Amino acid sequence: MDSLTQIILGAAVGEAVLGKKIGNKAMLYGAIAGTIPDLDVFSSFFTDTVTALETHRGFTHSIFFSVLFAPILAFIITRFEAYKNIKDWSWLFFWTFVTHPILDAQTTWGTQLFWPLDLRLAFKNIFVIDPLYTLPFLVFLILAMRQKKGAKKRRFYNNLGLGISSAYLILTLILKGFSYQKFTTALKLKNIDYRSMHTKPTPLNSILWSANVDTENAYLIGFTSFLDSQPIVFSSHPKNHELLGDLVHHPKMQRMIAISKGWYTINKEEDQLYFNDLRFGTMSSSADATNFVFKYKIEVTPNGTPFFIEVPKDKLEGIQLLSDLWIRIKGN
Repeated sequence: MDSLTQIILGAAVGEAVLGKKIGNKAMLYGAIAGTIPDLDVFSSFFTDTVTALETHRGFTHSIFFSVLFAPILAFIITRFEAYKNIKDWSWLFFWTFVTHPILDAQTTWGTQLFWPLDLRLAFKNIFVIDPLYTLPFLVFLILAMRQKKGAKKRRFYNNLGLGISSAYLILTLILKGFSYQKFTTALKLKNIDYRSMHTKPTPLNSILWSANVDTENAYLIGFTSFLDSQPIVFSSHPKNHELLGDLVHHPKMQRMIAISKGWYTINKEEDQLYFNDLRFGTMSSSADATNFVFKYKIEVTPNGTPFFIEVPKDKLEGIQLLSDLWIRIKGN
């Protein structure tokens, strides 16, 4: 999830664990701890693209990290804070650390919660930025913050924020199930044979959902809104995996394919190959779109090693996509 949401979650969890004893400091330290797992993004400054992608939401988003670093930070904090109970501080840091990846596991990228096991949890039931999740949560956190540390209303507001946000996550799982059923029905009516399908919400909402469908030679992308009145239309994106040639056998290419979970297409533009991670869709809602959200230029060193350069995203294209999606949310 986005940084603001993780700050709010961390603050609310910190308050739930220790707010009654140390007041707003629990929110402050919870908010700080809630952002610490995302410090793994700095690995991109020291490693290549593939390694950075493998590292992201890995070790720092694991239960192992939470267990290891919670008591360490608790020990450090008690060196200068008046409240000296290391056990209580450890619980604050543990729960703020571990709830961060649990929330991230609901998104498309997912998390390696059980690192070092090579298992990435990605339930894909909420977009990384969802105002319906974040804003009510923020309102109740502010209301709690304005109360005295021992006030019943403080705990009530904070628990209400945690409860409503958690209920919304459950709702998105239910909506995901309904959308999956709509997509499977549409594929059956169109007599489309497919191997597998993944569904996910589109940006900033849980009303409009998209599906990636794996067929023999192409991936299909479709959209359905709960306000639709017309049948689902699928766009086709050829896999073009054969364009990789012998590069497909290189270990680094295999790592990139593993990162995409096999959901990738290759396209060629003016003799330049591009690797498209299909899981996150395109920067346009049009059927013939080829500019994927995560698109990488494939370069090859003289010794035959491929390396990847992420293609920058066009802000105007992103704004247009949001405009198109807003129209599409209201139904076809």
